[in-house]
Amino acid sequence: MLPSLFISHGSPMLALTPGPAHDFLRRLGRELTPTAILVVSAHWASRQLRISTTARPETIHDFGGFPQALFECQYPAPGEPALAMRLARELNAVPTERGLDHGAWVPLSLMYPDAEIPVVSLSLPVEWSNAELVALGEKLAALREEGILVIGSGSLTHNLAEMQALEAPMPDWVGEFADWVHARLDADDRAALLDWQRAPQARRNHPTAEHFQPLLVAMGAGGPGKRLHHSVEHGVLAMDLYAFA
Repeated sequence: MLPSLFISHGSPMLALTPGPAHDFLRRLGRELTPTAILVVSAHWASRQLRISTTARPETIHDFGGFPQALFECQYPAPGEPALAMRLARELNAVPTERGLDHGAWVPLSLMYPDAEIPVVSLSLPVEWSNAELVALGEKLAALREEGILVIGSGSLTHNLAEMQALEAPMPDWVGEFADWVHARLDADDRAALLDWQRAPQARRNHPTAEHFQPLLVAMGAGGPGKRLHHSVEHGVLAMDLYAFA
């Protein structure tokens, strides 16, 4: 049975820039062969829970100030409307026409560059409590038995106001939070993670919560967490990837 995944998608330039996280995602895709993918991205924030029923999702370039080559990237993976409508009923989610934002297509373009696996996007209900987000993941857990890969795409740390050069070292305040999360996940201490905003340096690493919240969904969809990858980009973007088996 497939695990659920939490992927730190970092900067959109991850799609084009070789490096530890870029290279790891390319390898990981060769190890996991899902029949379909359900992705919850930090970049589709909503109040109500929504799900994309689009048959041919467009590639959304929801960013600015990057090289033209990034805007030329396309990820023409098909949607899976039948799966989406089934989940809309099961989750009481609102069917919506929507493409793939960069939190979805950037990591998927590395994992599955042929864009042949159907992808369904589920929105991130950012006003839900931590416990409600974990419970949402628990409702998705059965998809893993169907060969569907459940992905939460965000960032273990995400303070863009303090971004540095690509290869800058990780500041202590970033490492302190990342280490706390790793220790809690390694111990499967879900009670602590439900109160993650009290972790050391939590507010500085996440001025807003939406890039951490997909981890809670992925955690709910699987078992104990195992860190598969750790690296740092721009000093303040911990690119950790966790599998919940």
